[in-house]
Amino acid sequence: MCIHQLNLLAASNNLPITNFLGKQHPIEAHHLSSICDIMEKAMVNGDTCIIRCILVVFQVVFKFFFSPQTERNRDIVRRSGLLLWQLLMAPRDQICSEIQKEVCLAISSGLNILYPGEAEINNLLKLVLTEGERNSGLSQLRDVILTNLAEQLQNNRFGSEDDDHYRLNDELLHYILKIVVRESCVLITKCQTVSKDDFQRLLSTVPAASSCLRYLMAVQNHLLSNTILIKPDENDDSDSSLQGETLKVQELKTSILSLATQILTGCDEVLEMLQQVTTALINSDISDREQRLKGLEQITKATMLGHLLPVLLTSLMHPNLQTLMMADALMPQLVQLVLYTSQTALLLKTQSPVFSELNSSPSGASEQKGKLLPDERMLEEKEEPGFLTGLKIPAPWAAGKTVETVHPVRDNYKFKETVHIPGARCLYLRFDNRCSSQYDYDKLVIYAGPNTNSRKVAEYGGNTLGYGSRSVLGTGWPKDLVKVEGDTVTFSFEMRSGREHNTPDKAMWGFACTVRAQESSEDVSGGLPFLVDLALGLSVLACSMLRILYNGPEITKDEETCQELLRSKLLQRCQWQVEANGVISPALTPSPSPLPLTIDEDREFTYPSDVLVPPVGHYFDLPRIRLPPGIMIKLREISGRARPQFRPSIK
Repeated sequence: MCIHQLNLLAASNNLPITNFLGKQHPIEAHHLSSICDIMEKAMVNGDTCIIRCILVVFQVVFKFFFSPQTERNRDIVRRSGLLLWQLLMAPRDQICSEIQKEVCLAISSGLNILYPGEAEINNLLKLVLTEGERNSGLSQLRDVILTNLAEQLQNNRFGSEDDDHYRLNDELLHYILKIVVRESCVLITKCQTVSKDDFQRLLSTVPAASSCLRYLMAVQNHLLSNTILIKPDENDDSDSSLQGETLKVQELKTSILSLATQILTGCDEVLEMLQQVTTALINSDISDREQRLKGLEQITKATMLGHLLPVLLTSLMHPNLQTLMMADALMPQLVQLVLYTSQTALLLKTQSPVFSELNSSPSGASEQKGKLLPDERMLEEKEEPGFLTGLKIPAPWAAGKTVETVHPVRDNYKFKETVHIPGARCLYLRFDNRCSSQYDYDKLVIYAGPNTNSRKVAEYGGNTLGYGSRSVLGTGWPKDLVKVEGDTVTFSFEMRSGREHNTPDKAMWGFACTVRAQESSEDVSGGLPFLVDLALGLSVLACSMLRILYNGPEITKDEETCQELLRSKLLQRCQWQVEANGVISPALTPSPSPLPLTIDEDREFTYPSDVLVPPVGHYFDLPRIRLPPGIMIKLREISGRARPQFRPSIK
């Protein structure tokens, strides 16, 4: 236990013990060999207490006191690794779960020592990812390693020296994603297959993320946060620095695109399974069908649909990721996901009225209503305008702002607060029915503006409880809404009297008021169902990507420089051709169907049928543009130069 505590304290970089342990000399090879001898003897004797202690010692030694530089040290490391694997792969009846956990922690602590090369670590991870489902020891080792990598990755910046070590290659990420997809599908399927009691226990355990899912979340957050938060070095404006930042951004975007493609593909498979389970539950005769359908949304949040997809959709809306490359690659998958989420949300929504009719309808009718054939479901879906129909979109801005004093108010208490709701034409104030003050001059004054110099709207004070003044200002504290013109209101309250000994708290309660921009308060509690919210998020992202695809590539600097030339009607009427080397040049042979001319409105120019022959001489390589006669006449008039006259030669 003491060594365990030392190991945990040493894991923190902020504690002095970490620096102390880091400065210690590495352990010698014969000491580690002695530790291995003790471990072998304990394994032969079956002494679990000694085995656990040596395993904890291995964790500390691997982390702080050992460096396999010599051949002898490497031999001792191989011996230690064989002992650890012998314990890890032992049958369950020969090793307890506590020892197996300590073995996994020891291997994870000495991962870089036991497996010094990148290829060896990748082979180990590939083994635990592919065989983990068939062996409990490998499965536990996989969870420990991925959990540690996820924690390290969250504290690491993209492009650092340790980035490649904590961020696994694409092949291993693919294996991890397959495990996450399988876990998500199994979790959703349990909503249909497990018993009623097991389903209630399942609801109490979610949304706990597995180690594979946690690692994928760490990789996604690592890439997205560095892409969104990356900032160039303001002190270094050299070309090499700018080029380095550009390369880093491009590398980040490429990594995000690869990861996003895999995640969306996995979500597509999970949504397909969700739709199948939802349909099966609707058509089933399970007694707790209503509870299972309601719990299905909570279970779905525990899958990759709840842990990965919402963060990815939100981040892809950032301007740094709104690129043509992203839109072109992700658009097909986004459309498919929009269809799946919309259909499943609509399916759940169209079945929700069924359960409210079960109690009022006969049993036979309810069974017939609850069990729908595919054609009948399609008919109901057609009758339903959409999955948003009848749902109240949350309006947090309509909740209003509550302004209140302390309760009860004390002697010499002063209160002032201004509420501003931008865009509001008028504000509506609703007072609490417990509002009261000791005397009517202990009053609240309301101003229609940002300060007490604004127009006074009303003032309230006093109480009708038989204490203090035993009266109120005017008609008393308002029971109905108070309307204030404008978008700003100021409250000013002052307690001028001293509290009398017989005045209870309820006669000095103060005031509380809710300020809204609407006369009727909207229901702002709760929110949208998860699948509806997911479908809306996917739809918004898909529309944004469609806009990017429609706009096409961004205008280049060359195009901006040549805007005047590109708008020239003269050049727009030239017939252009693309040569073999990709260069665009005016065509020597006009198109058989030229654009109509608008400069010479009297007649429409048609190109001659003969082929234009370039002149001889040193201008042979330059293409010539044959202009219509109407344009040539206009050019001569503007320039003031007449057409050259050719005189016949005199012999």
